[in-house]
Amino acid sequence: MVDPRVIIVTGLSGAGRSQTAKVLEDIGYFVVDNLPSTLIVDVVDRIGVAEGSRSRVALVVDTRGGVTNEDLDRSLSALARSGIRTTVLFLDADDAALMRRFEETKRSHPVIEGALTEKIRTERRDFENIRGSADVILDTSDLTVHDLRRRVEDIFSGEGPRRRMRVDLVSFGFKKGIPRVADLLFDVRFLPNPHWESKLRSLNGLDADVSRYVIGQKDAQDFLERVTGLLNFLIPRYEAEGKSYLTIGVGCTGGRHRSVAITEKIAEQLGVSENFDVEVHHRDIFSKSS
Repeated sequence: MVDPRVIIVTGLSGAGRSQTAKVLEDIGYFVVDNLPSTLIVDVVDRIGVAEGSRSRVALVVDTRGGVTNEDLDRSLSALARSGIRTTVLFLDADDAALMRRFEETKRSHPVIEGALTEKIRTERRDFENIRGSADVILDTSDLTVHDLRRRVEDIFSGEGPRRRMRVDLVSFGFKKGIPRVADLLFDVRFLPNPHWESKLRSLNGLDADVSRYVIGQKDAQDFLERVTGLLNFLIPRYEAEGKSYLTIGVGCTGGRHRSVAITEKIAEQLGVSENFDVEVHHRDIFSKSS
């Protein structure tokens, strides 16, 4: 028997909802766009998800349809009582990216009142609670259309009744700000910085010399032992509470040396597990800062 799956796609205007809907349609989802959140349960009933007529459905709900956190909560609760699994995917982006996209496309923002900056601020405030309860938050600020397609395909193309926990490890530099999307954050700036070693400065944490320098520190080894022990404890418990995706950020000053080397090592140690999948992203590895 096929396990019914409904993805609720929501998020900020300009963050990539329409493109995400196209990708989901391409990988086999039946997509309904611009759906009022009050009609989620009715639409799922009408297209026969519970009966198995369709097992992969994506519903796009957003400002255009007047989505509210209360309506969404009621709909998700009703679907859960019917035995229908749901995933709420929230598309986000920083204000600068949203401003640029609206100015480039000349499209109107769906919030009526105010200048564009005020409209973005209003919508972000209105979506705060929905964002906080989402299962997956995807920050598209620095993603191209092709990057977004790959990320959505990677997350959802293998959806099935026994899909394993997905753990995303993201290295970053505090100089460029913490990731907008992170469930857990670790700061490794307590370790000696390879930037101050002339032979290592131009390299990054993927290079063997930098990795040996960072991982060779006793503090780094102690840190890795404690962090991987903590994650091996936490991840199954998050999964038991229904969480399918976990994003972990590891930061240093510039995001090129220490955080990259440590992230790679954490991924290596977590990767031996047969209970969850691990993916690695190095956000700031090509930054020129220390």
